[in-house]
Amino acid sequence: MKPVFIGIADTRLSDQEKKLFRQYEPAGYILFQRNITDRTQLKKLTADLRANSQQNIPILIDQEGGRVARMKPPVWPAFPAAARFDELYQKAPVSAIEAVRANSHALALLLQDVGINVDCMPLLDLRDPEGDNIIGDRSFGHNPEQVAALGRAVLDGLAKGSVCGIIKHIPGHGQAKVDSHKALPVVDSPIEILERDIRPFQHLRNAKMAMTAHIIYQAWDEESCASYSSKIIHDIIRKKIGFEGLLMSDDIGMNALDGDPVTRALRVFDAGCDIALHCSGKFDEMKAILENMDEIRPESFAALEKVTNEFSSASDFDLDRAENKALFDRCIAERDALFLEAAV
Repeated sequence: MKPVFIGIADTRLSDQEKKLFRQYEPAGYILFQRNITDRTQLKKLTADLRANSQQNIPILIDQEGGRVARMKPPVWPAFPAAARFDELYQKAPVSAIEAVRANSHALALLLQDVGINVDCMPLLDLRDPEGDNIIGDRSFGHNPEQVAALGRAVLDGLAKGSVCGIIKHIPGHGQAKVDSHKALPVVDSPIEILERDIRPFQHLRNAKMAMTAHIIYQAWDEESCASYSSKIIHDIIRKKIGFEGLLMSDDIGMNALDGDPVTRALRVFDAGCDIALHCSGKFDEMKAILENMDEIRPESFAALEKVTNEFSSASDFDLDRAENKALFDRCIAERDALFLEAAV
């Protein structure tokens, strides 16, 4: 097994993708809007991904709510952005936590229905008024303890629906003044500010998965971004934060990183990430990466197994069943009632 999560090109696996993935088995897959049309198609795609793998695998998606949602209306309902729960927290903290939990449970049921077992949320990045809007309303706020409390409710709600969450973007993206999709952000804040930003991650250090930030934090490493920095991964993420779960990079196709795709994958792996994330679906790139990557490290495979053993992507859960639809409706009704109560 190769330590890469792969994005495929289209709404079905091509014959050349099937052959490649049987020869060099990726550790998992990530899906995007380009891979999705409707429930029937998506269920078949995830079933095919599982059937083409020799082991139980994570199948990931970015389904946060708000502007980040790969499964969209009218097929699937829209969900609120994180900032809505921040607003509710200012009025009624307990209600906000319960609303997040119900919201995340409902999200998980939608994902479980189509065979997806990992959601790339919650963001634990603190909102910064001077930070780039790539975080913006995706953040649960600027207070570390509030963000941690709402983030924990996300993980709990997803788990109730048999989906694993990912805390991101460790050790914190909020202060970045440019979008790391477009360029390499450099954060020059002093240690005491950075230590504030890592507090939500410390509170949720027991999460099973985390995603790194492609950001240079000069106080920790003047030369390499977190995803490329063995110092940040080992000294900050693993030791200071205390995260022991499966650590994956953000997308190695982002413009924050330098080097060709293979170099990027090797660098995040050599720095200490368990998994490199490759999202583009470009066949030549994924083929080169899979051919050149070493096998997954034993400790990384053990962390991966903890995810797949608890959150199996193979499921007979079906939202068309009356009892499952009723559970989904109750989650949505509970969330909406909590918003309504706070507004009165």
